[in-house]
Amino acid sequence: MLDLFPSRTAGPFGRPQKHARAGRIPVTVVTGFLGAGKTTLVRRFLSTPEGRGTAVIINEFGAVGIDDALVRSSADETVLLGNGCLCCVLRSDLQLALRRLVSERERGTVPHFRRVMIETSGLADPGPILQTFATDRALGGEFHVELTLAVADAATGEATLRWSAEARKQIVLADRVIVAKTDLVEPSATALLTERLRALNPHADLAAASNGAIEPSRLTEAPALQPPARGAAGFFAEAEHSDGIASFVVAEDRPVAWDAFARTMETLTALRGPDLLRVKGFLNVAGCRGPVLVEFVQHLAHPPVELQQWPDSGHATRLVFITRNIREQAVRDLFAATRALMPSLRAEGGTVHKSDAMR
Repeated sequence: MLDLFPSRTAGPFGRPQKHARAGRIPVTVVTGFLGAGKTTLVRRFLSTPEGRGTAVIINEFGAVGIDDALVRSSADETVLLGNGCLCCVLRSDLQLALRRLVSERERGTVPHFRRVMIETSGLADPGPILQTFATDRALGGEFHVELTLAVADAATGEATLRWSAEARKQIVLADRVIVAKTDLVEPSATALLTERLRALNPHADLAAASNGAIEPSRLTEAPALQPPARGAAGFFAEAEHSDGIASFVVAEDRPVAWDAFARTMETLTALRGPDLLRVKGFLNVAGCRGPVLVEFVQHLAHPPVELQQWPDSGHATRLVFITRNIREQAVRDLFAATRALMPSLRAEGGTVHKSDAMR
């Protein structure tokens, strides 16, 4: 349980931060199936002014690097690139690579970098990468995952999503999906893929790229979580597909009690952690002026961060759940049971209002 507020300027989550990363190095995780166009996208980004000062970690699958123009080496080493960037070809532990980059930056043996971009193998599950930043406190103190990005191939992506569970999971865990190679197909093919992507991940921001060209901020800035529709509250099932993966939104207009939320999530992660693929969003916590950013990846919780202000005019709790074989009603019932069993909430029923989401 968290301590009471230590001062007027600090809440239960420490001092409110202007940004979620709070001085930490922002990280973009770039995923996408084999041949989707990840490397082309990253290379174009590095050629822009916004790409300066980027450390790129490429997780290649196999013994030899594929994109020699970007990597310039097939060995596990740090390679200096143009535009003030550097590249680390990774075939070992991600944590070791990140620690090495920080250590070498402090010693001045590599250029100063202000962000990290991790390009995963086309066969990679992004879940363990996201977990890395939650399990390693030292890394969590240095880095913050700003954006999880998935690239989908307009030419072959729709067919790939039909047969590849890995490709589907990359999409459902993404904050933003970029449809690449739109210049190679008819608009109808792009529309078909977009429809499929919307069904898999209705909450992701969608963008299109032609020959890797896209607004650079799409690779560095996370999309804002959209406020729920006016008057909406509770749990809403949004998508479900053949892998048993479902997504739903928790939306609540009025403040929620942190203890009730934390206890519920502790129980949920203990019982069904491997199937709790990702939970991310803002909480309107009673007693906090700004939103509290929370994120869970399977059984691991990132430290909650209170922000100084809301990203938009909406001040409602908005949480996106992505689960596997977990019924939405079961999660709803768990929240209700936790609220009913907590004496403080019963005693302070006038402070935290009941709602459809927590009933």
